[in-house]
Amino acid sequence: MPNWSLDIHWPLLADVGIALLIALVAVVLVVAVISLIVRLVARRWVGVYATFGPSRRRFRILLLILAVWIALAVALPEEYWLDVYTRVFVIVTIAAGAWFISAVVRLLFDRILLRYDASAVTGPDNRVARRAQTQITILRRLAAALIVILAVAAILLTFPGAQAAGASLLASAGLVSVVAGLAAQSSLANLFAGMQLAFSDALRIDDVVIAEGEYGRVEEITLTYVVVNTWDQRRLVLPSTYFTTTPFQNWTRASSELLGTVYLDVDWTVSPAAVRHELDRILEETEMWDGRSSGVIVTDATGGFVQIRALVSAADAGTLWDLRCLVREKLVQWVHDQQPEILPRSRVTSRNQSIERAESRRALVDGVEHADEDDAASALAAGDGIGTADS
Repeated sequence: MPNWSLDIHWPLLADVGIALLIALVAVVLVVAVISLIVRLVARRWVGVYATFGPSRRRFRILLLILAVWIALAVALPEEYWLDVYTRVFVIVTIAAGAWFISAVVRLLFDRILLRYDASAVTGPDNRVARRAQTQITILRRLAAALIVILAVAAILLTFPGAQAAGASLLASAGLVSVVAGLAAQSSLANLFAGMQLAFSDALRIDDVVIAEGEYGRVEEITLTYVVVNTWDQRRLVLPSTYFTTTPFQNWTRASSELLGTVYLDVDWTVSPAAVRHELDRILEETEMWDGRSSGVIVTDATGGFVQIRALVSAADAGTLWDLRCLVREKLVQWVHDQQPEILPRSRVTSRNQSIERAESRRALVDGVEHADEDDAASALAAGDGIGTADS
């Protein structure tokens, strides 16, 4: 047992101070050598030194903990070194090591992600880059979770009671697995659904989807949920199982190119050829049209109206929306300025007005059938006047 008297052992304190100073100098020398090597490498690969920033700091902390541990173990006599000191340094070293390893793993995955930067790919169709981003992001999250689990398990195993508890848990693994499976059924389902989405290529980051009736882009895919950024900048958070059990629309599953339509209701006097010529002129003046497809057809001609459908194509969903709005606006303006005669007119209303005038004249005649002929003639003349005014 250590001597806990109030007497200060100056020689012992001097030995501890010297040991700590030597440990600190050794850490500084090791860090300096490693930094020099990294700087030399950075001259050939620009940005390498800045990339190692988080892992470099964590490595220095880990080295300092190990150096202090060794220095105290060497400087302090055995009667001053309690088992609790060893356990504390083991726990701190495991935590610092896991912290450093997680930074290294994240660095490796980030370097891989730089090779598949979807924003740097020319053109809107960057399906391969988005698929790689999705899978690498899921793997990085799995690796981080695995490192944390292993670190916690290693820390618990440093306690003698935890070792016995671990053996008991292994002996009853069957019962524990059943209970845990029932308790975390939803979480495990989302976990496996997230992995399925990442590696089945059914959903990728930046995909344009229609989910729950909402249009948006996939912003984030985690192990348990998916975040969809809607067109009005809301965030729709859905569990991963939603995309494995519920049908949804993926507008960029194979490519980002899309077709869109614009509908117009016009009068029967319309000339589809004239509308087709105007559509070609509109598309030739805009860069939003990708040149793949265009056309004008009559889709319906009932109820006193003719329905015209204009078909256009664009490179992606956002451009297609803007192109459809432009075509619709230009066609409406063209009809208003150049073809006012094809504006929709309700012929059913005119027919109803004629029927109402005839019924009013008949009722007027029935009301005066027992009156004098002169009065009846006057009433008929009045009825004719009303009909003429209405017409």
